[in-house]
Amino acid sequence: MTEQRIGQNTQVTLHFALRLENGDTVDSTFDKSPATFKVGDGSLLPGFETALFGFKAGDKRTLEILPENAFGQPNPQNVQIIPRSQFKDMELSQGLLVIFNDAANTELPGVVKEFDDEQVTIDFNHPLAGKTLTFDVEIKDVQAL
Repeated sequence: MTEQRIGQNTQVTLHFALRLENGDTVDSTFDKSPATFKVGDGSLLPGFETALFGFKAGDKRTLEILPENAFGQPNPQNVQIIPRSQFKDMELSQGLLVIFNDAANTELPGVVKEFDDEQVTIDFNHPLAGKTLTFDVEIKDVQAL
């Protein structure tokens, strides 16, 4: 019997660490319980899932995930200038995460890029957009669904 490999219609249990190019760890399960997901359930971005295809339990790999397969490139249209008057009584600082609600009342996080007395520049791009990521994985279990 051949070992089950990661692909469509599989459930995967793994440890992972996501690191930036400078070595900083963004997220990791190596110091806690492994994560379990079903391929295609939206737990992992498709580019991360595809990079795992063909792996089996016991495999340990370090993968480089380019921005196009991770959080994409920053979109200049996602940087908005908003009147300072919309931030009354809020102490602003560069890098501050601010949560907005769109018309459908969905939360949209944005990061303050710069501000003055008249306007505030907010970047709604994902903080990891444009970044090449290192994805360390240790596959614990793969099951067919």
